[in-house]
Amino acid sequence: MTPPPPPPRPGRILRRSLSASLALALTALAAATTLVVAGAPPAAAAAVPAPSPLNVPGRGATVPFKEHEAEYAATNGTLIGPNRLYGSLPSEASGRQAVMLDAVGEYVEFTLTAPANAMTFRYSLPDNAAGTGRDASIDVRANGTQLKSVPVTSKYGWYYGGYPFNNNPGDTNPHHFYDETRTMFGSTLAAGTKVRLQVSSTAQSPTFTIDLADFEQVAAPIGKPSGALDVVSDFGADPTGAADSTAKIQAAVDAGRTQGREVYIPQGTFKVQDHIIVDKVTLRGSGPWYSVLTGRHPTERHKAVGVYGKYASQGGSSNVTLRDFAIIGDIRERIDDDQVNAIGGSLSDSVVDNLWLQHTKCGAWLTGPMNNFTMKNTRILDQTADGVNFHYGVTNSTVTNTFVRNSGDDGLAMWAENIPNVNNKFTFNTVILPILANNIVTYGGKDITISDNVMADTVTNGGGLHIANRYPGVNSGRGTAVSGTHTAARNTLIRTGNNDYNWKFGVGAVWFSGLNEPIQGATVNVTDTEILDSSYAAIHLIEGASNGLNFNRVKIDGAGTYALQIQSPGRAAFTDVVATNIAQSNPIHNCVGAGFQITRGSGNSGWYADPPACTGVWPDPVWTNGGVPGGGGPTDPPGPTDPPEETGNLAQGRAVTASSHVDVYGAGNAVDGNPNTYWESRNNAFPQSLTVDLGSAKAVKRVVLKLPPQAAWATRTQTLSVLGSTDNATYNTLKASAGHTFNPSSGNTATVTLPGTSARYLRLTFTGNTGWPAAQLSEVEAYTS
Repeated sequence: MTPPPPPPRPGRILRRSLSASLALALTALAAATTLVVAGAPPAAAAAVPAPSPLNVPGRGATVPFKEHEAEYAATNGTLIGPNRLYGSLPSEASGRQAVMLDAVGEYVEFTLTAPANAMTFRYSLPDNAAGTGRDASIDVRANGTQLKSVPVTSKYGWYYGGYPFNNNPGDTNPHHFYDETRTMFGSTLAAGTKVRLQVSSTAQSPTFTIDLADFEQVAAPIGKPSGALDVVSDFGADPTGAADSTAKIQAAVDAGRTQGREVYIPQGTFKVQDHIIVDKVTLRGSGPWYSVLTGRHPTERHKAVGVYGKYASQGGSSNVTLRDFAIIGDIRERIDDDQVNAIGGSLSDSVVDNLWLQHTKCGAWLTGPMNNFTMKNTRILDQTADGVNFHYGVTNSTVTNTFVRNSGDDGLAMWAENIPNVNNKFTFNTVILPILANNIVTYGGKDITISDNVMADTVTNGGGLHIANRYPGVNSGRGTAVSGTHTAARNTLIRTGNNDYNWKFGVGAVWFSGLNEPIQGATVNVTDTEILDSSYAAIHLIEGASNGLNFNRVKIDGAGTYALQIQSPGRAAFTDVVATNIAQSNPIHNCVGAGFQITRGSGNSGWYADPPACTGVWPDPVWTNGGVPGGGGPTDPPGPTDPPEETGNLAQGRAVTASSHVDVYGAGNAVDGNPNTYWESRNNAFPQSLTVDLGSAKAVKRVVLKLPPQAAWATRTQTLSVLGSTDNATYNTLKASAGHTFNPSSGNTATVTLPGTSARYLRLTFTGNTGWPAAQLSEVEAYTS
């Protein structure tokens, strides 16, 4: 059954329609910059080296595959790109480059760097004249021997016109060119095997454009857990996909809930033509390569495969686990009111783990109020709208270690429409090629964390990271505006931001908007971030004031126009922000003058100018690939460079936790740079600890501990040890427990020397204090020298 729609609007509010200024041919090929690489094989595409979003240590999702870009592989095809012009075929390719095959015998050949028994490849075929797409096939060969012929299609791509788009090739603005398919080889191919995608016929498609291939070693199917209900053997679901299994899987899920038993989806492809409604149940499969839910109602096209919680108006669902299966839909258009998402409804205290979500409208559109939802270890591919959206009062929820590519709208989004989104987190995700809008965004919200992610290749009308008071229902009157502390830490952005063809100027890689009302009273911290090869500006303010912005330890390497594009008032502080390879000689564009107030700390370079530019004319962008030099191997393009070396106090302003504190003497006082504030633990309760997250592993050689310098603080000795960890789980002793004396006559400081062992987390464990029965610190400072 399908629950009725919830009170709030279930789909995305209409976005700005795109300009009709680019009337391009159906195949969008003529605009591509081409370089023919023909001749005797094996040839290699002479691609421009570009940073890879999968080559950023310690950031983004940990994925089970090895990615190979076609432009660095052996080929006798034609390199297209690099080109970021919206509507051109390479603009939607990873790295903005791909290889076109347009004759029988043309190929792209990848050399495996690790054993693999499966591959996923991203490709584009032209649309057909009716706008319904074409079907074809391409051969997969290993070391010259044909393994199989793999079906490919363009029926899930090619959209036209303005938002929310249509499938009419006679309209303007063709886009959403690429799709992905997957196949298993039938055996494991060894490292060094040459796997070739080769054209055997051009009768069904005149061209095959190959973007990349992901190779992986897929584990054996997961067996049925003891005591689980089986949707096939116990309820008669059809694993061949011939019969509709919706009712039978729903019956299994209902029985699992009432009996308190897990529900198992064995190997097979199951036709599901409506929502499976889940509540207080675990639904699990044999693995996302083996257990597949797919389908769409043959006549009622607003009904399609999806696993949904009950809506909040119906009481919501809770204690649901979904894991180890795939939902691969059949959505070929964008109709925002249709509930044809892979995951939906309200799912409190629930977990989505290791799912494969493809060809639905949204990977997950969660409609609150709901609390404590986690999505992890999931792949979201080829959506017509958002990858994930936390909408309408989602709290204490997380998306982590999830890979998103080719979403039709925002990759990962939070939208606090009318009810606050609070304390949500997007962490350790990789979000690539949103075809419209942003890689990651929060529209309003309180105490939001967006950290340790990688964002790459924004296509149009958005940036890499967006924090904004935009879209309906986001305002302080309802408590839904940006408020509290927003933390954007340790993110890497590559080739993000792009032109907005409604505004007719570029959107920055990191951008802020106060469209509904100014961002004020909130603290927004952007720290330890790399902004690489931005298509236009690196940092951008527009549509109303944005205040309370703090940029610390930020590296800007390559911007197509400016380091800062200021189009609205605001206040921002910059410390250790270093910019290089900025296209414009004046790195700031600011026509609001003193309305934008800059506070400059130490360690800045390359982004500030007084006076700034205010030309009234937007320059054409210059794309430099972040100054990456030539060279690089065919399957290992160079990765982003490291952030600027940090030589000062590594602990100041960092995330910090404590085992306890009393009154107003919280842990944050120990890293705030103010010697007169201090942390104090609970009394008479040793041991006590203070843990500082340095953001990344550092070879700390010296820790300086301080107490307030006033004479009222009598001399005291605190007994403590120093421990270090790279993962905040396993800690090693860096300095054994010993007494350290704090004397006001000598500044009330104590220095602890360390061996320089690499650690991201520093923990001070206190076991005694001769001056007070608690642990006390006004500052902990960490140095690499």
